Amino acid sequence: MTELFASGHRACAGCGSAICMRTILNATGPDVVACISTGCMEVVSTQYPTTAWKVPTIHVLFENAISVASGVREALNSQGKEDVKVLAIGGDGAFVDIGFRALSGALERGHDILIICYDNESYSNTGLQRSGATPYHASATTTPAGKNSKGKEQWKKDLPAICAAHHIPYVATASIGYPDDLERKIKKALMIKGPKYIQIHCPCPTGWGFDPSKTIEMAKLAVETKMWTLYETENGKKTINIKPKGNPVEDYLKLQKRFRHLTDSDIKEMQKKVDEIWDRDFKDL
Repeated sequence: MTELFASGHRACAGCGSAICMRTILNATGPDVVACISTGCMEVVSTQYPTTAWKVPTIHVLFENAISVASGVREALNSQGKEDVKVLAIGGDGAFVDIGFRALSGALERGHDILIICYDNESYSNTGLQRSGATPYHASATTTPAGKNSKGKEQWKKDLPAICAAHHIPYVATASIGYPDDLERKIKKALMIKGPKYIQIHCPCPTGWGFDPSKTIEMAKLAVETKMWTLYETENGKKTINIKPKGNPVEDYLKLQKRFRHLTDSDIKEMQKKVDEIWDRDFKDL
C-alpha cells in the first residue's frame, strides 16, 4: 500500500491526530481533494516548502474549511469529476467552535462532501486552550484547575448529535484505537451521496499529559469506560458499533495530567454523568 500521508512530518511523538490522518487516507485512496483548516495537522504537515500530503490539499482558515470544500465540490461537478471525493478536515476547535456556522450551512445545503473532525479535545496548536469538545473538569490553559476551579465547567458539546439533527444521511463517531472500524466508516461515508460527518477521537499526549507510547491504549480506554462511544447514525437510525466493557471512568482519568486535580467525589460525579448519558442515548440500542 502506498502511504498517502508521509512520514517525517513535525507532529509530537505519539500524536493521535497524525495517526488519524494516515488512517483516513489509507481508506480514501488518492482520488480525493482535502481542504484542511488551520490547526495541528496543517501546522505539522504543510510547512513550506514541504508537505506530508500526497493528495491535492488546500489549507484554509479555521472558520471556512467546510465552505471551501463546498466550493471545490461544485467546481469538480461542473467539470464532470463527480467521482473525485472532497474532504473537509479540521480539529475540534475549527469545527465544534469556530467553523460551526459553516458546518451547519453545508449540511443544510446538502453538499456531497465528507466532513471529518479530528477531536483532540482542545486548541492544541495554539496553546492547549479549552474548546467546546474539551471534557468536563479537564484542566486547560484557559480553564486551569486550581484552588477555586475544577477545570472546564461545561460537558463536552455533542456535535455528532447536532449534525444528525440536520437529517443528513450519515453521521458517525470513530477512534484511532479501532482502525478497522474507522476505515470502514470512511469508506462507507464516501459511497453515500450528500453531506456526511465523522468525528474521530484522537488522544493528544502533549495536551492531555500522558506517556506518548500509550496513545492507542488511551483511545481504547475512552471507549471501554464509555467516555467515548463508537456509533453511526444512518438515515436517522443509530447503531452502536463496539459495545464498551464498562470499565470505571477512573481507569481513563487517572492516566492523564489534565485530570490529576480531581478528587474521589469529582470522579464519582463524572461516573454518574457518563452512566446517565449512556442510559439516555445508547442503553436500548
